[in-house]
Parts: sequence; structure tokens; C-alpha cells
Amino acid sequence: MNLLHLKYAIAISETNSMTKAAEKLYTAQPNLSRAMRDLESSLGITIFKRTSKGIYPTDEGEEFLSRARKILAEVDDLEAKYRDRQGRAMRFSVSVPRASYIACAFTAFIDKLDPELSAEIYYKETNALRAISNLQNADYKLGIIRYQATYEKNFRDMLKEKELCSELLYEFNYRLLMSEKHPLAACDNVRLCDLSPYIEIAHPDPFVPSLPMPTVLKNELIDDTDKIIYVFERGSQMDLLSQNPLTFMWVSPIPQRILDRYGLTERSCAENTRKYRDVLIYKKDYRLSNLDHAFLDEIVKIRAVLP
Repeated sequence: MNLLHLKYAIAISETNSMTKAAEKLYTAQPNLSRAMRDLESSLGITIFKRTSKGIYPTDEGEEFLSRARKILAEVDDLEAKYRDRQGRAMRFSVSVPRASYIACAFTAFIDKLDPELSAEIYYKETNALRAISNLQNADYKLGIIRYQATYEKNFRDMLKEKELCSELLYEFNYRLLMSEKHPLAACDNVRLCDLSPYIEIAHPDPFVPSLPMPTVLKNELIDDTDKIIYVFERGSQMDLLSQNPLTFMWVSPIPQRILDRYGLTERSCAENTRKYRDVLIYKKDYRLSNLDHAFLDEIVKIRAVLP
């Protein structure tokens, strides 16, 4: 039995005629008759009965034809999938937090792509809740979410419930980012009380599973400054920091080339002991593509030179 025999049998059942089936299949009738005899012999059943009104399936034949149609449909789907892929662009999609080290990794990833490669690339900076939603509802394949280490159980339980895999990419303490002209730029270790006269730029992500937003937002604010500008776009944040030497921001470690570009510097604060985690997430049934691995490799390289 082979796929061609299955196609022959389906054609006969649709036309109820050996002659019409042969014409439809562009083959000689004797060849078709011989193929059906061989098929019935190999299966040990009678697929068709001959009547004065035409050729019709037996009860066993009906069962066989039903399965044959399913097999041929699966084969068609399989062929279509890989045939279409030849002319379709490879797709890479990821939702990430607003992090300069991830943006640098993404730039390096793009720079190394084969210029002859047809690819659709989607890179979205957003918060943890939307990154998870993009995986489930917007056909994004990868996500990176950021949360305080103290909320590990909240996120682990939620990811398990949503059947998402997770891998730790980076664990770090926030650092202070400010202009090289900032009054505190020369301090080796800034105290929290030193920040009170200055303006904080922030983009808190007030989402933790099972916790109310006001509670999470309060816990996200590290210092007690009453002068805050909320900006949810990384480029504007950098411009504000570089142009206004009285502003500062809590950030994940930033590559040196970004600091040099904007005339910024990082400072540590021993009083800030909160640890944060950037975690890769994806669906359990998703297998990472070559493009996914290439992007993650660049994150590993960038992370290796950070504090």
C-alpha cells in the first residue's frame, strides 16, 4: 500500500466509476484496476462492490476510505507547511523590559543577521503583564520579564498556571544612573538620603500576581524623593538624564558604550539591597529557533561584561 493507492481509492469513491476515476487521475483504466486489486489483496478486504449502477464502497471500504482521507489530509498539511516555509520569512518576536543591556544585545543580534535572510523581526519594550499577554494572545514567541526576587513565588506560580517555561537570564541590584555633571557623580557610594534634593526618573512596573497595584507600586519606589517624572520610553529617559544634571534613575547595569554616548555614569548605593531578576519565558510547547538562540547568545555576551 502506498499514498498513490489511497488517492486512487478516493477518486473511485468520488466518481463511482473506474473509467471516470482513471480520466480524473490521468492514468489508464487497467493500471487503476490492477492497483485496486493489489490494494485489496494486501489489506485482505473488499473495498468496492461492482453494481449495475456503478462502483460503491463496502462497509469495510467506507471505514478504510474514511481513514485514507484523514491520512491524505495530514500529508497535504505537512507538504503545505514546508512548501510555504520556503518562500516565507523567518520570524523572531520578543517582548522585553526597558533595559539598555537587552537593547544592546538586540542591536548586536540584528547586526549579525545574514543580509540575504528573509526575516520578520518584532521587538517590543513593555511591562511583565503585557509580555505574558503577548505570548498568549499576540503570537509573540519569547518574553523577558523583570521582577523583584522577593516576588519569585508569585511569578513562579503564575507561570506554572499559564503553562509557561522560564529561565533566569540575569540577577542584579539596581544602580543609580545620572549625568557625569550630577552633583553626586563623584561619590563612590551614594546614600538614599543624598537623593532627596534631586529629581527621580522612573518607569515602575506595578504588576505582581496576587498583589494589589498600590502595594507593588509602593515597594517599587526605592527612595523617599517627592520629585518624580514617570517616563515609559527609554530614549526620552536618556535625554532627560543627560540634559538635566539634577535627575537620576534606578536601572539595571548599563553597557559602557551607552554611558559614553549620553555622558552618563553609574553609581552604587549600598543601602539598596533589593535584587531583581530578568527571566526568559516562552510556551511549554515552543521549541527555540535558531534566531532565538542567536539573540540569547548576544544577551549572554553583553551580560558577561556588566558589573
